[in-house]
Amino acid sequence: MLGDIAPDFKAHLSTADKPVWFYDWIQREGGRYTVLFSHPQDFTPVCTTELAEVQKLVPSFKSRGVNVIGLSLNTVETHQEWLKDVAAVADVAEIEFPLIADIQLKVAKLYGMLPSKVKGGSPRTAKDNKTVRSVFIINNKTKEIEVTWTYPMQIGRSFDELSRVLDALDEIAIQNGEVATPANWHKGDNVILAPSIERELIDQKDLPSGKPYMRYVSAQIQSEIKAEEQAVVMQEEPEVMQVEE
Repeated sequence: MLGDIAPDFKAHLSTADKPVWFYDWIQREGGRYTVLFSHPQDFTPVCTTELAEVQKLVPSFKSRGVNVIGLSLNTVETHQEWLKDVAAVADVAEIEFPLIADIQLKVAKLYGMLPSKVKGGSPRTAKDNKTVRSVFIINNKTKEIEVTWTYPMQIGRSFDELSRVLDALDEIAIQNGEVATPANWHKGDNVILAPSIERELIDQKDLPSGKPYMRYVSAQIQSEIKAEEQAVVMQEEPEVMQVEE
């Protein structure tokens, strides 16, 4: 659940010969956040597109200190075959992040994606596992689950939204938790100042209630587009007025 400590577990990965502890894997990978995203079964079309999209984002994730690890309710051998298809869809030689093999449903139940009474090891369909479609963003230092959401099987997850949420976490962290991001916020947009904090404002909305809680301050992390626009403005030479004699 949101705000809980992410449970540790030992599992086989598609990239390892021996089972590994999740916390050990996080420590070895380093970085600030781990994104754990789950799938109900291998060789499912929507999940294949999602894994391919994540592969395209791996360089961006690495540059910002974010680790990614998938999970599906099949064996290591099945994962390795599936990942060949994923690589073909992503148009790459290989997939650079691991998949957890959760054939016994241990991790899915541990993270609340399946009822505890469900038995693993037996043949199950993707429909049986339809609730295993969650994303967890875990703080690598505290192991707290900072963000989680779940999509239905028929709707592919938006990894643009994942990137936006990571941008928001970065902005909140750099401002010491004193701000929040408004609806439809994107990197570089103004943010909302917490009511208990006093700071110079960039904007404040006058409300019918008279309560001064809609207070905005500038983002400290600027978007690439805004940074480029600002650089262009700074490089432009001021227009010189021609004075007629």
